[in-house]
Amino acid sequence: MSDPGKGEALILAAGRGERMRPLTDACPKPLLKVRGKPLIEWHLEALARAGIGRVVINTAWLEAQIPAAIGDGSRWGLAIDYSMEGRDHGGALETAGGIAKALPLLRETFWLVSADIHAPDFVYDPQAAQRFARTNLLAHLWLVPNPGFHAKGDFGIGADGYGLADGPGPDGSTWTYANLALVRAELCAAIPVGQKVALGPRLYAGMREHRITVERFGGEWHNLGTPAQLAALQQTACRELPRHGGS
Repeated sequence: MSDPGKGEALILAAGRGERMRPLTDACPKPLLKVRGKPLIEWHLEALARAGIGRVVINTAWLEAQIPAAIGDGSRWGLAIDYSMEGRDHGGALETAGGIAKALPLLRETFWLVSADIHAPDFVYDPQAAQRFARTNLLAHLWLVPNPGFHAKGDFGIGADGYGLADGPGPDGSTWTYANLALVRAELCAAIPVGQKVALGPRLYAGMREHRITVERFGGEWHNLGTPAQLAALQQTACRELPRHGGS
């Protein structure tokens, strides 16, 4: 087990990346390079900077390539374990199903991030993780303004900081889930291991139970879905130091 004084994280890296074809025909999406290094390495570096001790990475598509490229995490000062959905179940288990399979490798609360987003100035704030662990919340989510490809958004933000499943909050807006979160194992613990289950319905249900809080993320954020989006990002400069993060 990892040092109990340090946090843990689960990086979701199992998806096929259909819209990113043909780039993902021979390379897992998390290993595609952006601004000079694989997408997943941006997350590993940020987690290491925050003092995270242990990371679990779930895999499925071309999954042997990911541990071959990343290894045991020692180059970042991390201990990395792999939850191999392809080997054990024949393919990806969707987000909630993937979390459920990985839970035996994690403690009760942990960071959750999708490998295919690029958020170079997000900070995995250890104080935010400690505050979350002292609650009975199922999750705390970071939200971003709705990108053009997801104009309807996902959730509203309540005046009390809780997520709203059924419409906008007092600001009149809905927001898009940034694929950055703090999660309690209870959110997915009842899912049988090996079952394909989406995360969205569980998040909506948790909000209706008043057990999921949310906040806006104001830093640079990209959901890289297509080769054109990846190519466009390669042409932009990246800020050198983290400027925004969890709170």
